[in-house]
Amino acid sequence: MLSLGRRRFLMPMALLVFAGPFIADAAEQSRATGLRTPESFATIVDESQRSGALFTELGKVLTHPRCLNCHPAGDRPTQGEHGRLHQPPVARGPDGFGLDSLRCPICHQSANFDPGRIPGHPEWHLAPFEMGWQGKSLHDICMQIKDPARNGGRSPADLIHHIGDDTLVGWAWAPGFGREPAPGNQKQAGALVEAWVKTGAACPD
Repeated sequence: MLSLGRRRFLMPMALLVFAGPFIADAAEQSRATGLRTPESFATIVDESQRSGALFTELGKVLTHPRCLNCHPAGDRPTQGEHGRLHQPPVARGPDGFGLDSLRCPICHQSANFDPGRIPGHPEWHLAPFEMGWQGKSLHDICMQIKDPARNGGRSPADLIHHIGDDTLVGWAWAPGFGREPAPGNQKQAGALVEAWVKTGAACPD
């Protein structure tokens, strides 16, 4: 008879074996959906309209659960594909890394821990309260992202690096077992941000 400890180890491993193909299919489907290239918007003659269209395409990433869960409207993060409140209950804290009683790194280590379904990154934390996107229109999110008073003092040009290269942002495309990655990939998202900035960083209506 298997010991309790061994059963606890084997159960998540069995789930990985049997559910793995289905999760892989979902992830592959998300990647295959992809994002349009900046060049595909060249037929939009008006530069401001083209810029807004580029941001709308980027919005497929920004409004995806992988991003929204860490850009909550309040002080509690959400999780899953439907934005349920994080369990166990946690709060943002003064620095976005949680309260002293339960800091994010206590559970969220430097990398995903797939057997426990726990996402991870060395800098795992919530976006600033001023960058909460849940419940906002794409226009409102665009205005937030452009506002240095709310985006951490970043210029539009800084956003190219932040979205295109930051490894915590990049987690959205490698979220681990059981989670759908954001559409496309980080390189594609970075190209859209760059094209958006170069066309005036206009916000969609």
